[in-house]
Amino acid sequence: MTEDLTPDDLTLDEVRARLAPAIAANAAFDGWGDTARDLAAEQQGIDRDVARLAFGEGAVAMIDAWFAHVDVEMAAALPPATLATMKIRQRITALVEARLAVLAPEREALRRARAILALPVNVAAAARLGWRSVDAMWRLAGDTATDYNHYTKRAMLLAVYAATTTVFLDDDSEEQADTRAFLARRIDGIMRFEKAKAQFTRRTQHRPSLSRFVGRLRYPVV
Repeated sequence: MTEDLTPDDLTLDEVRARLAPAIAANAAFDGWGDTARDLAAEQQGIDRDVARLAFGEGAVAMIDAWFAHVDVEMAAALPPATLATMKIRQRITALVEARLAVLAPEREALRRARAILALPVNVAAAARLGWRSVDAMWRLAGDTATDYNHYTKRAMLLAVYAATTTVFLDDDSEEQADTRAFLARRIDGIMRFEKAKAQFTRRTQHRPSLSRFVGRLRYPVV
C-alpha cells in the first residue's frame, strides 16, 4: 500500500493516488489548480515539483485521480461478500449511495469539478470519467454482459447518476433523504426498462425469421 512507502519511494501513479483526496479537500476552497495541488503536496510531504509533474495535465488530471480514488473507496465499502447477499437493484442502489457517501465531505469540490468538466474542451474527458465510474458499478454488481446490453445498462446508469449527483449537490435534507428518494425512483425506472426489454427479447426469440424464410425459398431443404 502507498501509505507504507515514503514520499521518495512513490511512483507518479502512487503520487497521484496519495494526493488526490487531499487536493479535493483543498479544491473546495482554492479550486482545482496549483494552490490546491501544492498545498496537498506539502501536507503529504511530497516535493511540489514531483506533484506538478504527476498532474502535468492540470485540473482534469487532478479530478481524474480523485474520481479514481472515489471508485476505490466505493468498492472497499461494499466487498463482494456483502454485494452477494443483495438483489441486483439493491446492489446498484447501494453502490451509488456508497459513492455519494465518499463524495459527501467534499461536495463543493465536486461542484467545482463538474463545472470544469462541463467546459467544451473537457467534454470527452467528462464522458470518459463518467463511463469509467458506472462501468465500475455494474462490474461490482456482477454484470458480465458483452453485447449491446453492456452499453445500454451503462448509458442508463450514467444518466441516473448524473441526475442524482445534481440533486445531491443541493440536498440539505437529513442524511440526504431527498437524494436517496430521487435515486430510488430512477433505479426503479432502470429495472422496469430491463424487465420490459427481457420480455421483448423472449417474445422475439420465438418469432419466425424472415431471413431464414427467404433463404428456404431460394435454397429449399432437400
